[in-house]
Amino acid sequence: MRGVAAVVLMAVAGFGSAAPVLVVVPVRVETGLFRIDRPARQGGMVLGTVPVGTVRLVKDGADIAFAHDGRFLIAFGRDHATVAILSATLGDGRTVTERLAVAPRAWRIESLPTLPHHSQPDAEFEARRPAELAQIDAARRVTSDSQGWRQAFIWPARGRISGVFGSQRIYAGQPGAPHNGVDVAGAVGTPVIAPADGVVILAAASPFTLEGNLLMIDHGLALNSAFLHLSRIDVKVGDHVRQGQTIGGIGQTGRATGPHLHWGLKWHDERIDPQDVVK
Repeated sequence: MRGVAAVVLMAVAGFGSAAPVLVVVPVRVETGLFRIDRPARQGGMVLGTVPVGTVRLVKDGADIAFAHDGRFLIAFGRDHATVAILSATLGDGRTVTERLAVAPRAWRIESLPTLPHHSQPDAEFEARRPAELAQIDAARRVTSDSQGWRQAFIWPARGRISGVFGSQRIYAGQPGAPHNGVDVAGAVGTPVIAPADGVVILAAASPFTLEGNLLMIDHGLALNSAFLHLSRIDVKVGDHVRQGQTIGGIGQTGRATGPHLHWGLKWHDERIDPQDVVK
């Protein structure tokens, strides 16, 4: 319940003080429930505010950080359940729990019944990939005090959308991995800008086997961006970047069939649709 009707004893005009009546006046009260800024849906993220006095926040059984002013960020992967459980422990020991509806989405599925799945990785890929994945995992464990997560995100590049989040191909009955970002086609060298404030947590010294020149930026509260296939990287690890600052250029490095930017967003283990967060 987000409000109650208070019963107030008052004199009605025209009757004077001798004729008191009961009048119902709506009163806004603080009930301890979460405040969520927008409806939740698969592939999306929302900002919210914890109940007053919260000392611990949990989503679906996992602890979640929140800011000093009570603001928090949560996100929902492509195949997230249609309900999320938020729980706040208050300073007096009480627990407030809320079930948050997560709207399902229809994803673009393409069936290719006569096309086999991708070929087996070659020896060079298998030799190099573990070290590359270790760098990515280490970068995502970095925490920063960036407040970029609070901002309305902007596009890091403008152009034709050549790949959408969540799309998936079925190769001769075998499902391929869903696309985990958005692709923006563009000429090699076209500037890529920071979609929000952040701290650089990975700037590949040489092209990765799949991602090519890979740049990653932490926006705070476990939200980070990855920019793949860049022709160049204009920033270095530890740099604080501002929204709109040039950070690199569109390219065709790594496994890319044409020049484009692949932009991925991730919160903890949940991959997010970048098109859901841009203004």
